[in-house]
Amino acid sequence: MRIVFFGTPEMAVPSLAALAEKHEVAAVVCQPDRPSGRGKSLTPPPTKIWALAHGIPVTQPAKLNDGTFETWLRDQHPEVCALTAYGRILKQPILDVAPHGILNMHPSLLPLYRGPSPIQSALINGETETGVTIMRLSLDMDAGDILIQEHTAIDPEETGETLTNRLATLGGQKLCEAVDRIAAGPAQFKTQDHSRATYCSLIEKRDGQIDWTKSAQTIHNLVRGAQPWPTAQTIFEGQVFKILRSEIIAHANKDFAAQPGAIEDVLKDRIVVRAGEDSLALLTVQAPGKRAMPVGDFLRGFPIKAGQRFESFS
Repeated sequence: MRIVFFGTPEMAVPSLAALAEKHEVAAVVCQPDRPSGRGKSLTPPPTKIWALAHGIPVTQPAKLNDGTFETWLRDQHPEVCALTAYGRILKQPILDVAPHGILNMHPSLLPLYRGPSPIQSALINGETETGVTIMRLSLDMDAGDILIQEHTAIDPEETGETLTNRLATLGGQKLCEAVDRIAAGPAQFKTQDHSRATYCSLIEKRDGQIDWTKSAQTIHNLVRGAQPWPTAQTIFEGQVFKILRSEIIAHANKDFAAQPGAIEDVLKDRIVVRAGEDSLALLTVQAPGKRAMPVGDFLRGFPIKAGQRFESFS
C-alpha cells in the first residue's frame, strides 16, 4: 500500500523501517530540526535521518492546519497514513485525507494509559504487563477504534529506556501487520471501552524526585521508570544525586533506628538506604558533574558512611 508516515523520535524508526520493507512509503512527516548539544546546533530527527538514508522524501511542516499541509498530503495520494510518536495534534481534515485514515501505534493496552507517557507511567506505577495498540486515529486523544492489540510482560528490572526500545520494535511489527490487514480487507476494528480509560500526563523533571518516606518498591519503580529522563533524584549533602539502578532489600535491619533516607550500610558494591517500608540498595549513581558509575567505583572517590542521610525534596 502507498503510505505517508508520521513520526519523529528514535522510537518511531522501527515502525518506519518495518513499513518500508513491505509497503511503499511515499514520504515521511516529522517535526522540524531542533537545537541540541552544547553548541545548540540544529539536529534532524531520527526518522528524517533514516528516511533520507533510504531515499524517502521528508517534510517538516511548521504549521499543520492552515490548509497548506493538507494540500501537500492530498498530493501524495496515500491509501493509508501511519503514525508513531509524531508529537503533534492532527485535526479532522488531515485525518480524512487517506481513504483508510491514519493508523496510530500507541505503546499501551488502550484504553489504559491514554496520553504522552504510557511507558514511563506504567513502570512508575509498578505495572507487570503492558503492550502496544494499533488504532485508527481520532480527534479524541488515544480514543480511536482498535485493530490490533498485543500484550507483553514487564520484566521486574526493566527500565523506561529498555522497555521503550522493546515496545518500539513490537509496535513496528504490529503496525505493519495492521497495514497488511487493511490491504487484504476488510479489516475489523473494535470500539474501545471508554469507561475503563486511564490517563497519564507528560513527565516533568520534578517527577524524578525521590520521597524516601515511600516504600522501597515505590522508589525502585521510580528509578526504573524515570530513565532515561529525568532520572530519579535525591539530595545528599546539599547536592542533587541521581540514582540509575537499585535493588529492593525486603528484610532491612530491624534494629537500626533510622528515619527514611538514612544510610543503613555501605558495602563494596552498594549503599543500603532506609525507605518508608523496607530498604533500597543503590547500585548505580551519578554525582553532580560526574558520569554515572557503579557504586563500587563511586565510593572510591566519594566516601559515604552509615548514619549519613539522603534527603527528600521539600
